[in-house]
Amino acid sequence: MKGKIQPRNLRQQVSVERKRRNVILFTIIILAFIYTGSNLVFGKMGFIKYYQLNKARNRLETEIMTIEKENRTLKTQVTALKQDPFYIEKHAREEYGLARPDEYIFQFKDDGR
Repeated sequence: MKGKIQPRNLRQQVSVERKRRNVILFTIIILAFIYTGSNLVFGKMGFIKYYQLNKARNRLETEIMTIEKENRTLKTQVTALKQDPFYIEKHAREEYGLARPDEYIFQFKDDGR
């Protein structure tokens, strides 16, 4: 047994073995905490993934609100086109350049002045 220190008595041997077990136990506990902590931060369901998902959810909620607002606007336009004769005439004049039979349409060109 070269290089290994031989304990002088049984009490010292028990103390050395106890210290060795404590070091191994604490090493295992520290490694378990490091593993658990890294999974909490970097794992599939960790804080970084949670932050990214939360950010995506907020972006999608904003997009949904914008689309719902546009949808309400389009619904009011459809209702107006179905029921309001003034709006139908206005839409036909603006979008298609239509006029009544006894009307003339004047179009002015903008020459950039």
